[in-house]
Amino acid sequence: MKRQMLAPVLLGVLLILGWGLSAGAGSVLLPTPTSVAARLAADLADPTYWSYLGVTLAEAFGGALLGTAVALPLAVLVHRSGWVAAAVNPFLGATQAIPAIALAPLLVLWLGYGLGSVIILCGLIVFFPILISAVVGLRHVDADVVDAGRIDGASSIALLLHVELPMALPSILGGVRNGVTLAVTGAIVGEMVMGGSGLGTVLTIQRESVDTAGMVATIIVLCVTASAAYAAIHLWERRSRIIDSLQRS
Repeated sequence: MKRQMLAPVLLGVLLILGWGLSAGAGSVLLPTPTSVAARLAADLADPTYWSYLGVTLAEAFGGALLGTAVALPLAVLVHRSGWVAAAVNPFLGATQAIPAIALAPLLVLWLGYGLGSVIILCGLIVFFPILISAVVGLRHVDADVVDAGRIDGASSIALLLHVELPMALPSILGGVRNGVTLAVTGAIVGEMVMGGSGLGTVLTIQRESVDTAGMVATIIVLCVTASAAYAAIHLWERRSRIIDSLQRS
């Protein structure tokens, strides 16, 4: 536990030291850590900045919920139905090659500008990673446990709710964990391409005014936000693994 806490701190200190040395060596476009820290403090003290962050969080987590709500039922269908699996599997790899920045202009044409379009973009980005993780988790459920449940007379729905989904939960949460971080990226890409009132718009304004300190400060806020969500789901995932191992033993 000490190593897990100390290692990232040491790496962060080394990165900041390297950053400070690079910025102090005459770099024009790389702001110093102190200037970024000052800008970050000023931004966080501004209530308007928090409203921008709130919009981005609503888009990201709304998209993550949407993608999860669609991906999980489809994963169950793929797991339970050979026909659905045969129809869907060939397209899973191809969908991963579609960049978010290519989808955004199409969504604008189909749905127009606004919060809903960005949420749908985030949902599309997180949908496939969550779907694949859920399918893999369901396929690796211990068949002996499922067969034992069938012998005891458990229905298909009962097996799904009380055996398969709980045992596949660590894999599902792994997909959700990655999906949430991708949703934050999707929200920023969506705002920068489709417009909006979140941090993606803030980044666009900062880029056009060559406000590098502001851009780095905003990126740090996004990184911290995504890392916090990632860590929270990872903790949930670890707890589910412990519970699953206890139930198996």
